[in-house]
Amino acid sequence: QVQLEESGGGLVQAGGSLRLSCVASGIIFSINSMGWYRQVAGKKRELVARITSTSGGFTNYADSVKGRFTISRDNAKNTVYLQMNSLRPEDTARYYCAANIKPTNSDWSYDYWGQGTQVTVSS
Repeated sequence: QVQLEESGGGLVQAGGSLRLSCVASGIIFSINSMGWYRQVAGKKRELVARITSTSGGFTNYADSVKGRFTISRDNAKNTVYLQMNSLRPEDTARYYCAANIKPTNSDWSYDYWGQGTQVTVSS
């Protein structure tokens, strides 16, 4: 059993900042990657940012957040962060943490999702 728990969402004015955190817990052998997605009601869930577990952590970002958002991770704590700066009203969405995790020392890994945290940016 693996759980992902997000925190850090809230209401912020345009131009402001928020920092999201996500902790993975449970039966975890290793974590391949962690990331953040967001979804607005009635629209598809989209990738915001993703980071791998390799040394240095390879990252990729949605074009819409490049230069404003930064993803990072603490492997020792099984935690991923999303620093969001210069927030815009169009960043308003429910943000979900996702992780690709090996529960055991095997070739199998699985995708897990958190419950999400709401980010609302007022104009």
